[in-house]
Amino acid sequence: MFLSGKELFADLSFMIREKGRIGLVGKNGAGKSTLLKIIARAQEPTSGSVDISGEKRVGYLPQEMNWEYDKTVFGETQEVFKEVLDLEQELKDINVQLIERTDYESDSYTELIERLNEVHAKLGTMESEKMESKIEKVLKGLGFNREEFDKPLAEFSGGWQMRVELAKILLTEPDLLLLDEPTNHLDIESILWLEEYFQSYPGAIVMVSHDRRFLDNITNRTIEIVFGKIYDYKAPYSEYLIQRQERYDTQIATFKNQQKHIEQQERFITRFKAKASKSKQVQSKIKMLEKIDRIEMDEFDESSINFRFPAAPRSGAVVIEANDVDKHYDDKHVLKNLNFKIQRGDRIAFVGKNGMGKTTLVKLITGEEKCTGELILGHNVAQGYYAQVQEKTLRKDATVLETLEHEATGDWTKTNKLRGLLGAFLFRDSDIDKKVKVLSGGEKSRLALARLLLFENNLIILDEPTNHLDMRAKDVLKQALQNFDGTLIVVSHDRDFLSELTTKTFEFTPTGTKEHLGDISEFLDKYKYEHFRELEQTSKTEKKSSEKKASNPSSEANEKLSYEDKKAKEKEDRQLRSDLNKTEKKIEKLELELAEMENKMSDPTFYDGENEASKKLFFEHAEIQKKLDLNMQEWETLSEKIES
Repeated sequence: MFLSGKELFADLSFMIREKGRIGLVGKNGAGKSTLLKIIARAQEPTSGSVDISGEKRVGYLPQEMNWEYDKTVFGETQEVFKEVLDLEQELKDINVQLIERTDYESDSYTELIERLNEVHAKLGTMESEKMESKIEKVLKGLGFNREEFDKPLAEFSGGWQMRVELAKILLTEPDLLLLDEPTNHLDIESILWLEEYFQSYPGAIVMVSHDRRFLDNITNRTIEIVFGKIYDYKAPYSEYLIQRQERYDTQIATFKNQQKHIEQQERFITRFKAKASKSKQVQSKIKMLEKIDRIEMDEFDESSINFRFPAAPRSGAVVIEANDVDKHYDDKHVLKNLNFKIQRGDRIAFVGKNGMGKTTLVKLITGEEKCTGELILGHNVAQGYYAQVQEKTLRKDATVLETLEHEATGDWTKTNKLRGLLGAFLFRDSDIDKKVKVLSGGEKSRLALARLLLFENNLIILDEPTNHLDMRAKDVLKQALQNFDGTLIVVSHDRDFLSELTTKTFEFTPTGTKEHLGDISEFLDKYKYEHFRELEQTSKTEKKSSEKKASNPSSEANEKLSYEDKKAKEKEDRQLRSDLNKTEKKIEKLELELAEMENKMSDPTFYDGENEASKKLFFEHAEIQKKLDLNMQEWETLSEKIES
């Protein structure tokens, strides 16, 4: 597959099984999004084909969209039930005709009655009466409030529009879901709902994501794209990292042993090739070396962005001061009565649910939005801003190089300097003439970061900077921000990224904004939270807990198990986990057997002539697949018991 003259990958082959759960990983620009587009048939491969069996339906959520909407949130979502809506309209039309007509004995009237029965039957099989409840369930799960259902979708941000597209795909329940960064625009509660939804999803899922926990909770197979090749691991992301390193370590050890053996044989050949008495042994060793199947090391892409922010010019002691700041959109009050000061050198994390005002406050600080009250920037403050959605800050029709040339001043106006800067962000000479509109999400993120380095800022504001960056790029960005000597504001849900990066936390809640001193880890530990998932579910959990205690004052005492009950529960738990472990081993063994059979079946000669062995293998493959399905069902049952 080629894109803009660059070969992304070649001769890729893999199979997606029913109910497969695959995480597609690789560095930014490796071709993950392109591969999803090819599977979804949104893009044609240079060579090869994608075969989708039978009438299997595919749902594809791209990383970015540029669609126009003229309906409400609910109206756009219910478009997936167009057949139901058309039948319901036909039903209304028939009822109107039946009321108005009096030719009860005519053939056309009889036909109308028959059609009425047909429409009723079809609607019954489609469970049309559940349509609205299904839509409401999915929209609420993805973060929409009931009062937002009737609002025009065009009024919502790109992130919320993306949620509607995801809702539409989920409601169609395709046999194969292809998801490109589905969590980028979701808050934690929506991510948790989506995880739960996917865990019981009946179809297969292939997703690109840089959210490690999300991948671990949903996938059980990881396909890595490296230098145009794929490496397939039957493991979720965290286990894949371990297996990948173990495989590499084993390869190194085996490779070194083989090289040592080869060197010994070559020394013998060099030393004795001139001696007639040793000629037979020399020839034997030469033939042996020719037959050796030489070990090739797997390629690992170790390239990474590399940069530091320019030294920050000195600003005034107070960088930002807010006095009675209020912001509302029509009847929605987003920020109310904000009062705070951000001092020179502060490093602040903005955290909280979506819709609580984090990005709104960023827009007020950067001047994109106006507010009531006072929001004052201090003396000599020079700010650099990384937006959550790069489409709003990058010109689509400009090239990569033109994007920087447009804003470059001083020494940066020299093309060779800009080329060097772009090189540090992994843009090669062949990339700099690409249009921004064809870049991947990760490439746009790198370009936006490169643009920040053109200026000597003393205030850097980053809104969800890790959304499109791969794991290594996140680490490099974090290191650069740790070395930055100015003032920093970061909007993020990524605890690992924020840890040891910030010194204050602004917590955005439904009742207002609270300021906490200390690193993000201190803030979370203070409230005994493990991670942001707990942080953003707290209000809901506390509410349910208080309601439960209010209705049942003795519930706390009832929850205490006796010593004997605890021991019995522990014994039952141990047995369940033992059974689960045995089932996992059976599944692993059966999957290996299937893989070996499928490898034989992929041989073109396998289908030649009337081959009894081929027929037998087909039968055995089907039997093992049945066993695997049964064991997978057993695994799910045991997992649910352990969880409960």
